[in-house]
Amino acid sequence: MCKFAKFLLKLLAVGLVLNVGLFCVFFFDLDGKLLFNVVEPFLKKHYDDMERKDTLQAPYDMNKYPKYEYDT
Repeated sequence: MCKFAKFLLKLLAVGLVLNVGLFCVFFFDLDGKLLFNVVEPFLKKHYDDMERKDTLQAPYDMNKYPKYEYDT
C-alpha cells in the first residue's frame, strides 16, 4: 500500500470516530445535560447572590411619570 492510501485510510477512520462521537452527544443530549447540571447551577448561584435594588421600597408618586423619550 502506498503512503497516500494509508493516510487516506487513517483520515477516514478519524472522521468515522469523530462522527460516532458527535452522534452520541446528539442522541443522548449530552450538551443539554452538561448545561443543565453544570453551567446552570453555577449561573444561578452567581446571579442569586447579587445585590439588587429593592423596588418595593421606592416611593410612588401618582402624578410623576418617567420620561419615555429617547435621546438622539
